[in-house]
Amino acid sequence: MARFTYRMQNILDIKLKMEEQAKMALGMANARLREEQEKLQKILLRRARYEAQARELANGELDLQAIRECRRAIDVMKSQQRSQMMNVHAAERNVELARNELNQIMVERKTHERLREKAFEEFKQELQRAEGKEIDELVSYTYHES
Repeated sequence: MARFTYRMQNILDIKLKMEEQAKMALGMANARLREEQEKLQKILLRRARYEAQARELANGELDLQAIRECRRAIDVMKSQQRSQMMNVHAAERNVELARNELNQIMVERKTHERLREKAFEEFKQELQRAEGKEIDELVSYTYHES
């Protein structure tokens, strides 16, 4: 019996490997985004603690040096927060780029899989035609023999 071989199987295999790589890249980008979001949360918590400490210092006995240090720490946290928010946005863009690339690669792979299925259907039809031809020849031969 004839065996089906898809002539562009190597391209389909490459597309499958590219898809796996794109999935890994998306996973890494998502992990990086989670890390950046966690860093931002830590900064926000530290800033909230400094602000609470500043309120406590303002309510009790006034220690101007401690209040100034606390305000400087809050300013530093604001700066770090802005910087970290930029990092989070960059990580979000990277995730979106990785997702778009994965989608594009998946479309290409699916296209090649459809082409393979179409080629397989044509192969099966060709086999059926060949079998029909053989049957016709066999019937014709036995008819002429008798």
